[in-house]
Amino acid sequence: MQKYRLLTPGPTPLPENARMALGCEIIHHRTSKFRSVLADVLDRLKYVFVTKNDVLVFTSSGTGAMEAAVSNLAPRDGKVIVLESGKFSERWRKLCEKFGIEVVRYEVPWGQPFDSAKVAQLLQTHPDAACVYATLSETSTAVGHDIEAIGRVVRQHDAVFVVDGISGVGVMECQTDDWGIDVLVVGSQKALMGPPGLAFLAISPAAWRQIESIDRQAFYFDLISYRNALKGPDTPFTPAEPLVVALAESLKAICDQGIENVWRRAKVLAQATRESLLTLGMKLLAERPSDGLTAAFFPDGIDGRIFLEKLERKFGIKLAAGQGPVKGKIFRIAHMGMVDELDIIAAIAAIELVLVEMGQSVTLGAGVTAAERVIANDARVPTSMD
Repeated sequence: MQKYRLLTPGPTPLPENARMALGCEIIHHRTSKFRSVLADVLDRLKYVFVTKNDVLVFTSSGTGAMEAAVSNLAPRDGKVIVLESGKFSERWRKLCEKFGIEVVRYEVPWGQPFDSAKVAQLLQTHPDAACVYATLSETSTAVGHDIEAIGRVVRQHDAVFVVDGISGVGVMECQTDDWGIDVLVVGSQKALMGPPGLAFLAISPAAWRQIESIDRQAFYFDLISYRNALKGPDTPFTPAEPLVVALAESLKAICDQGIENVWRRAKVLAQATRESLLTLGMKLLAERPSDGLTAAFFPDGIDGRIFLEKLERKFGIKLAAGQGPVKGKIFRIAHMGMVDELDIIAAIAAIELVLVEMGQSVTLGAGVTAAERVIANDARVPTSMD
């Protein structure tokens, strides 16, 4: 029997208590019992998001919450600024265009971060922009953007600052309120260690004023109806109740460890991963790497599809392939949530063995040693998540 190690940047492995919660008897969602669970989830999400703002829960993927953040905040025929750096930040632009919104596009090459000074210039040129749409961690490139610096720029203008934190929140620092994030979008299936199918928005008072001022292009995703339901606390439509119950267990594990400890541990795992791949002669894609995942180019002469197939078939290690212009050129390995030190070490060891099998000149153990050195040298690493 082969152990399966899921090291993709979503979905990620679930804690045991969350898996067990999925097998519990279904309870009705319009009851005090479920409302108690939902209230606990909302409180813990505020802690993880580092916010005092309202948090809304959707039965959807993260893309559903992104759509809500467009259809409720940007008026048709209005104008927005979209910071585009990869497959998922590109989604902001496509959503806005779908709703008839003019997009001012700030695009950087895949692997590069945004420049806050350029954002400032765009806001000066387009003072009528209703929103600035950005991304904390670009999942397709493993770039971690400087949202704090961009937030300082945006808050000097009237635009609402909307950030996709789907693959970043819960693994890398995100100070929602202090950084001036008006709307934060998060999904359940990544660093939050929940089952796929839930998404969240944290919404500031300024964003609520913007929402109230426009003709919203939404029914299921009408944010006013979700805000009204918070009084319960409740949801305006039937929630994915088993997923909420399971998420409650995952959030408890995060809160018990402490979000600052989670961020700190992720930095160590990220550094260990990057150092090991560089030691093996690989090149990283991201100029400003995320702490949630690492993207690396395959060595010359390696067929990426065959490499990933061998890794999974021989060792049970599942990594993510590249997308868009880097499809077939890179692989992505996550170090978030339940992923621990030994998962990273095992993955690096397997990568070494597959590289040797495919004819690469690799010193077996070199990458593992590099990862172990980083982990051993950092005495601050907390224990793994239960």
